Amino acid sequence: MTDYPSDAAGGAFFALIFGVLLIPILVVSLLSIIGKWKLYTKAGKPGWAAIIPIYSTIVMLEIVGKPLWWVFLIIFPCTSFIFFIWATNLLSKSFGQSEGFTIGLLVFPFIFYPVLGFGNYQYLGPSAQEAMAFKAHNNTDPFNNPPQV
Repeated sequence: MTDYPSDAAGGAFFALIFGVLLIPILVVSLLSIIGKWKLYTKAGKPGWAAIIPIYSTIVMLEIVGKPLWWVFLIIFPCTSFIFFIWATNLLSKSFGQSEGFTIGLLVFPFIFYPVLGFGNYQYLGPSAQEAMAFKAHNNTDPFNNPPQV
């Protein structure tokens, strides 16, 4: 029978690397979840939805005012990247923020979700800034026709 050597140093090294990587990942994930929880509560949705994977996406789509079938576009590999960025942009606009804040939500979610959730930002409705810009742009009549009464 072959006697295999016990290498405790290898196991300790693996545990150290695993711990060094796992703890920051858990902290970052926890900060993002706490921020999303508060953000969903601000938008009038249940905060616990932030911890359930697919339901969290459904709730985010409800907040930004997009239909339920967008979940399939976010899950499908070929379109997920584009539609996730688009939905995140609409989320920041629903709280009155710009595209710069969207980049922050995508790159540093562990900072920007808590800032959005715990900050003084108010939920203005689905894609509020985009809707306000569209309304302001269409407020003038290019043909100078009098309004219909």
